[in-house]
Formats: sequence, structure tokens, C-alpha cells
Amino acid sequence: MGAESTSSSGGGIDRNDRRYDTPVVLNVYDLTPMNNYSVWFGLGIFHSGIEVHGKEYGFGAHDFPVSGVFEVEPKACPGFIYRCSISLGRINMSPAEFRTFIENVAAEYHGDTYHLISKNCNHFTDDIACRLTERRIPGWVNRLARLGSLCSCLLPESLQVTTVKQTPEYHHESGEEDGTESLTVTTPRVSTEVDDDQEKRLLSPLAAVSPMSGWGDVTFVKEAHT
Repeated sequence: MGAESTSSSGGGIDRNDRRYDTPVVLNVYDLTPMNNYSVWFGLGIFHSGIEVHGKEYGFGAHDFPVSGVFEVEPKACPGFIYRCSISLGRINMSPAEFRTFIENVAAEYHGDTYHLISKNCNHFTDDIACRLTERRIPGWVNRLARLGSLCSCLLPESLQVTTVKQTPEYHHESGEEDGTESLTVTTPRVSTEVDDDQEKRLLSPLAAVSPMSGWGDVTFVKEAHT
């Protein structure tokens, strides 16, 4: 039910044809330098993205009922400290097939549905890993959210906010290889309702992106419409 079945049902790729064999990798980032200390106790605040076919895909918040799935260069998500990469297996899926797959998933992950405890970037990567490889991401990556779901009353109110207000600017970008389109955000607008920069980053990786930061663009994945 993993990548083989996804590939065979997505457009006629022969499951014995391994030309599109590619690894699925989880890239994990520290949201705070305090992770260097808390990780020894099995705790930490992490962002994660799924790397496939040379791009990394993550999920972040904005105020609109459209895709919150975005892509960046692998191991280079803006605003975070790269920690490690974890192999989750391999799939046999062409770049075009994977693009169709991730666009369909993007329709399930709108930016205005992001929630720190119940639907964050690590829930997204865990879901993608299960669909592609039938493997889960390591439990320590999203342990904070699981603990928070049990005792959210103990979390600061600012960490229980559903989304970070942010206005994506969309630009059509045609893919050279597969003819697909993406949406690019270059000037996000972060809400002033949350004052602390670190708490903004806890809510969404996209909150760290700034046109003045010099990190380059974050590209939103255009969701499929049925």
C-alpha cells in the first residue's frame, strides 16, 4: 500500500521499472537553541520537512483557505537550525506523479487549518511518510504536540493560537520538467497579536520568512482542484 501502489495507480508507471526510484528523507530542524539541552531529556521543539526528488516539503500557517504546503531547498528551511536527516525508505514515483500526489495532499492542508497541537508541520510530514512509505516519523520529533494535547491548559495562550496571520503573494511558476505550477510567497505579513518572535516560529515556519531576511523565496504548492 506504499509507494508501489501509489505509483501504479497514479499514471501507469511499471512497478518493475526502477528508473524513478528515489529516497524519502525527513529533515529535522531545531526551532530553538535550547533543544541542545532539552533533547537529552527526550524533549525539544522541532520543525520537519519531507525531501523527495531534490525538494523539501513542509506545512505552515496563513489566514486563507488555500494550500499551506510549501517547498524549499533541502536542509535549508528559512529561520531554523538544521539538525539531522532520517531516511524513511524509497519510492518508485516519477517527479510528475509526485507533483500530482503533493498537490492532492495540499488540498487537505490549508494554511488556515494549521494548529500547533493538532495539525502542525510534523503531523504533515508524518502523514506524507505514511502515505509514501508506510513508515512513521520518529516519535521524538512531535512529542511536544502530543504532550500539549494532554495538557494544553498549561501552555501559554499565545501557543494555543490556531494560525499566524500572513498574506502570501502568489505568482505562477511553470515547472521546466513537468509543466506544473507553484505559488510563491515573498512578503508575508506576520500578525502583531503574538509579540514574541520565538512563539511566532513555534506556530509556523512561514512566520520566520521575511522579505528583509535574505533567505530567498518560499514556494507554495498549488493544490489540486477536483
